[in-house]
Amino acid sequence: MGAMAEKDAPRWGLRPLMIVQAGGQGSRMDVLTRERAKPALPFAGNHRLIDFPLSTAAGAGFSEVWVSDQYQSSSMDDYLAGGRPWDLDRNHGGFRRMSPQEGGGGSQIEGFAGGNAEDLFSLLDQIGVLDPDLLIVTSADSIYSFDLAGAMARHLASGAGCTVLTSHVGRSEAKQKMVVEVEKGREEGRVTSVAYKPSKASTGTVATEVFLYDPAVLKRTFARLVAKQAASAETELGDFGDQLLPELVRRKQVRAEPMTGYWKDVGRPQAYLQAHRDLLAGRVDVFSHPSRPILAPVTGGPAGLVSGNGSVENSMIGLGSVVRGRVVRSVLGPGVTVQAGALVQDSVLFGDTLVEAGAQVHTSIVDTGVTIGRKARVGQEPSGTRLSDDQICMIGKDSTIGRGAELSTGTRMEPGSTA
Repeated sequence: MGAMAEKDAPRWGLRPLMIVQAGGQGSRMDVLTRERAKPALPFAGNHRLIDFPLSTAAGAGFSEVWVSDQYQSSSMDDYLAGGRPWDLDRNHGGFRRMSPQEGGGGSQIEGFAGGNAEDLFSLLDQIGVLDPDLLIVTSADSIYSFDLAGAMARHLASGAGCTVLTSHVGRSEAKQKMVVEVEKGREEGRVTSVAYKPSKASTGTVATEVFLYDPAVLKRTFARLVAKQAASAETELGDFGDQLLPELVRRKQVRAEPMTGYWKDVGRPQAYLQAHRDLLAGRVDVFSHPSRPILAPVTGGPAGLVSGNGSVENSMIGLGSVVRGRVVRSVLGPGVTVQAGALVQDSVLFGDTLVEAGAQVHTSIVDTGVTIGRKARVGQEPSGTRLSDDQICMIGKDSTIGRGAELSTGTRMEPGSTA
């Protein structure tokens, strides 16, 4: 290890590299990701999804953090600010943006990567130049706070080629993810099989999309997969659950470790709104760790105001928001105005939105810059507590809902449109 690497090495004497994969289109979030990358979606009013992996890296003391982006990457330019909000801006190492380029990792990758395994493969050459001791790869569409330093120590002690951090969800939700089976009767240990988005989940244990890799093992595994592709004329590596993890599992090189605390993938409308419900119900513990705080760019402005006959029940209101109506079990971002007689219930409003007098907003996710006219009605309260995507209204950025308009349950409004 060179002199500069030794100088920048973190407190445990290794040189880890964390790669945050922030390039997904987020198509399931529909109108909310037409003009932004999914990791730029707000959470809890003042945060964005990208805050969680970057804060985890900062809390672990990493000196090398790369953000790999491609879809609508400019939507994060100002927010990322060169890694400064997470104390990752420095003269040597620190924060890097990794934009798509052809030829990385080998001639097989052309243009945008078609999955997270393909994205990682495209970075192999640059990873080799840095030559890290350990590689941590994570997505940017989940809510979590985890002690990565401890997980790294356990991974290294195990001698595994890959450690996958897991969480437990219901089996219906597990079908949307990578299902992980561990040695019988154990939560932590050698992984015996993985199934990517199966039609029927054998267990509720799933990958959280936080992986710890031995870089040398990863490079050899990719080489084998590429050789197999050449023999079969297959051209895509896809996501981790398609080929990479199954190949490592076959060679008994993968271990699982449960992620403690709250974790939720919020890449679907139902999960996104449910995570905010969990937050308001006190089930989200990610902001409760002083040793690894969730960091974000500092924003200015006056505190939110509840004025006149306004009322706020079990809700959060952002900086500069003004409530003169009623807000119930909802999260308002900065600069939202709820006029007298208006009701916002079981909803998330991103920011700079006006809800005019007498309007009602139920079970909705509303982007920035939206105007909801007098006595308009957006969505309706679901009959039960369980949510589905088609019960949630989603209103795109800079849209206008006219006076007295009614939008039925599950409506999608494109950005800049009028109803």
